[in-house]
Amino acid sequence: MVESGDLAGAVDYQEGSVVSRTIIKKKTGTVTVFAFDEGQGLSEHTAPFDALVHVVDGEATITVSGNTFAVGDGEFAILPANEPHAVQAAERFKMVLTMIRS
Repeated sequence: MVESGDLAGAVDYQEGSVVSRTIIKKKTGTVTVFAFDEGQGLSEHTAPFDALVHVVDGEATITVSGNTFAVGDGEFAILPANEPHAVQAAERFKMVLTMIRS
């Protein structure tokens, strides 16, 4: 089966919330689309796998190992395995998170 569509349209914004939808879930990794309302975020945490964040709408601030930077439409950030990281919505934004497990 082939599935296609608009990744930014895969999840809707919800006031005061972070919403996610998993697009692919395999033993080797996942692809998940997130929608963050303005001011919402993911608190600092670590993950045992590398991840790629690709912003598909809006702007966010990402912190990796104490280094903070802004990302916007079409930009990406790599979150290395076992490094503390956090995501904060500067405005409503959507991202695709690709987690690589092998």
